[in-house]
Amino acid sequence: MAFVVLDNCIKCKYTDCVEVCPVDCFYEGPNFLVIHPDECIDCALCEPECPAEAILSEDEVPADQQEFIALNAELAEIWPNITEQKDPMPDAKEWDGVPNKRQYLEK
Repeated sequence: MAFVVLDNCIKCKYTDCVEVCPVDCFYEGPNFLVIHPDECIDCALCEPECPAEAILSEDEVPADQQEFIALNAELAEIWPNITEQKDPMPDAKEWDGVPNKRQYLEK
């Protein structure tokens, strides 16, 4: 079982989670982060670090966000690995909590 980055990360991209990951399983896209499911060791250190509360265990992903399980796996194969904390998106605070952001995901 792995952790999954969900919809609320889109256009926020806080990277507090990256700093605490002991196995560097985060990958970075233009406006979203993903977790590589084959690299995640299910340590749960990232979940409480996310200011946007956009990370959940795979078995806790809500029904309306199930597509993010496959999306994390798919994008982790093509995006570069991120191992250090960076600044969030410039307007992250305005986007945090906006529902249904999937349409804004930039691949």
